[in-house]
Amino acid sequence: MLYMALLFLSSLIAVFLIVVSARTFIHWKSHIPVGLYAKALRAENNGNFEEAITAYEILLSQCRRVRFQKAFKNKIIGKVKLLHTIIEYNNSSRFVR
Repeated sequence: MLYMALLFLSSLIAVFLIVVSARTFIHWKSHIPVGLYAKALRAENNGNFEEAITAYEILLSQCRRVRFQKAFKNKIIGKVKLLHTIIEYNNSSRFVR
């Protein structure tokens, strides 16, 4: 009886580990929407900073679901901070003239 309980427990643990590793692999290989990143980059290059910020924030919210994109997420956060700084600078320079 003890042998059957240990066999059941070990098989349950094995199935749990397989499910967790498969889910991790699927999330690791999932791609972030490249089209949205291209749209945000295009808007940033055209000077539409508000539109670029909204696209980057949408992309950032989608990246938070995927845990393995840490470097890309940090890059987007840096771009959003930089765009906010540029917008503040442009708004403050208008009042000086």
